Parts: sequence; structure tokens; C-alpha cells
Amino acid sequence: MDADGFRQALAVHAAGVVIITAQTDGIPVGLTATSFSSVSLDPPLVSFYVDRSSTTWPLLGSADHFAVNVLASDQAELAARFARKNVDRFAEPTRWRAGPLGAPLLRDVSAHLICLPQETVDVGDHILVVGLVAEAMVHGAGRPLLYHQGRFGRFLAHP
Repeated sequence: MDADGFRQALAVHAAGVVIITAQTDGIPVGLTATSFSSVSLDPPLVSFYVDRSSTTWPLLGSADHFAVNVLASDQAELAARFARKNVDRFAEPTRWRAGPLGAPLLRDVSAHLICLPQETVDVGDHILVVGLVAEAMVHGAGRPLLYHQGRFGRFLAHP
């Protein structure tokens, strides 16, 4: 399989966008993920993948819990910021507060899920992270931020 052809085929699939955040030793960390998915209702499990070469993963992976911040359609800049390397992702203009267990909760997102790490599995060049949802908070039923063909965009419902 040609890697470029594989990437092009996957690019036509639209994906929702989340930012995974945690705090380890008082240091907030986070990354943008488009691989977020529900896994199970009973127990409530979610998952995401992280590149094995991620410089954020060592701190995120050692946290005792993490937050999934479900982004709204007007948060493309925030998603881009958390996808960049060598930037303080939590500095202004990022707005956040510490959650009930300490993980950073980003402001103005559609929902927060507070998760306990359930399992990690090495899969190819990525790590599959499965989390047990301990708390879910919905803040708005606005439109989601999507990622499609290398760009962020918005969902438009059929009439």
C-alpha cells in the first residue's frame, strides 16, 4: 500500500475534533485528536489514538486521568494551536480552568468528558488509548468542528 494513496483515501473521511488534556506534576498538557470515538455504553468507554512519536504523550500517558474537550465549530484556531509543536498551548489566548480532578478544561467547548485511563495498546505507529468516562458535561448543542481533507470545517445539516 502506497502511504500517499492511503492518506488521500483517509482524507475524504470527515472526523470530529477534540482536544485531550491532562495535568502531570502541575504541568498542563494537551493535544488535538481526530481519532476520538465512543467504544462502549456499559461501561462508558471512549478512545483516541496518539502518534507514538508524540512529545506530549509521555506526560499525558502518565496522568491519572484526562479530559476530552469536544470542540465547537468556531474553535478551529484552538484545534490548530494544540496540534502545533513547540508552543505553549495553554498560554493566552487559550482559556481554561482546572477540572474537578485537576485536568484542564477548555472554555466554550461543546462538552467535557472526564476519563480514567482504562487501557493502552500499541497499534502500528500509534497508541490506542481507552478511557473510562467518570463524568460527562454538555455545555451546548452547537455545531461540531470537523476535520476533512486537511482542513477544519463546519457541519451543515440537510434541510
